[in-house]
Amino acid sequence: METLTNLFNLNHEEMINFFADLGEKPFRATQLLKWMHQQGVLDFSQMTNLSKLLRQSLQEKTQIVLPTVVTEQHAKDGTRKWVLQLSDNNYIETVLIPDEDRNTLCISSQVGCILDCPFCATGKQGFNRNLTTAEIIAQLWIAEHSLRDSRHRNGQHAINNVVLMGMGEPLANYQNVVKAIDLMMDDNTYGLSWRRITLSTTGLVPAILRLAKRCPVNLAISLHAPNDELRDRLVPINQKYPLADLMAACRAYVKEDTRRKITVEYIMLKGINDSLAHAKALAKLLQSIPAKVNLIPFNTFPGSDYHCPDLETIDKFRNVLIKSGFVTVTRKSRGQDIDAACGQLVGKVLARSRCTA
Repeated sequence: METLTNLFNLNHEEMINFFADLGEKPFRATQLLKWMHQQGVLDFSQMTNLSKLLRQSLQEKTQIVLPTVVTEQHAKDGTRKWVLQLSDNNYIETVLIPDEDRNTLCISSQVGCILDCPFCATGKQGFNRNLTTAEIIAQLWIAEHSLRDSRHRNGQHAINNVVLMGMGEPLANYQNVVKAIDLMMDDNTYGLSWRRITLSTTGLVPAILRLAKRCPVNLAISLHAPNDELRDRLVPINQKYPLADLMAACRAYVKEDTRRKITVEYIMLKGINDSLAHAKALAKLLQSIPAKVNLIPFNTFPGSDYHCPDLETIDKFRNVLIKSGFVTVTRKSRGQDIDAACGQLVGKVLARSRCTA
């Protein structure tokens, strides 16, 4: 039996090649991408600028498969969380963070996570598999078309920022993530600028270097410690790619384009990494890197042994970095009442396994 092609897995170049195999012109790719991603039309019979014969061929040879929305939760602060069921009955979570002038969508890239950072609920649940390109871009499709109203009929998009900071390590799913980013940036789909897309990684150095040449998006590093001894415990991948290698990769990333800056994410853990000595060591570590630092108060989850420092401790830590010349902000926690805050995405993974990066 012939396997049907899921059209949500194809970026523009692949879509052109697909239509070429059908004997169709390249502009058909543009038409189909606009129908699916901009108009939100997934029924071939409604794609009126495609010939009847082509629509019939698409019906026979392809499919458009999206995850099923199981729940959509709304937090008191406006944050939304979608729990999505995949075709193999795994579950992922996607979070919308609204602000006055923008809607930011936090997208997952894996079912679970290959890493085992002890302060992260997702890491604690284990790893099941990588998401396909279709499953990654579908999260944007679902949020975009859930938020659409009369204001967006003139081409304005409801989602104007994307952060790959949900479940999983994006760079451990490099090929599928990069293809999804291609779709996010395509003018025939969501038209997002590279400045509006941020990819967060714990520090898979070879993949960072590949990304620097392939896909110019904002890079965020989940750092969480200023020295190897502590980071080996908090972010185990550091044992494979220590800080010296990671910092070199960050310098290489910004060297490719001087407009780029690195965002450093630093979870504040009481009595673990929150001292003034840690702050000074962090400032020294980042000296040669154009970086902005986000301090993230720890969000607790069931079974965690970690705690969040008090605000005074966080403020003193931040002031050390500011005096050292770094733009530093304390991130406001969003969506805690629906378990949608940073480090709280658990999902409902049914099968658990382990792998090494």
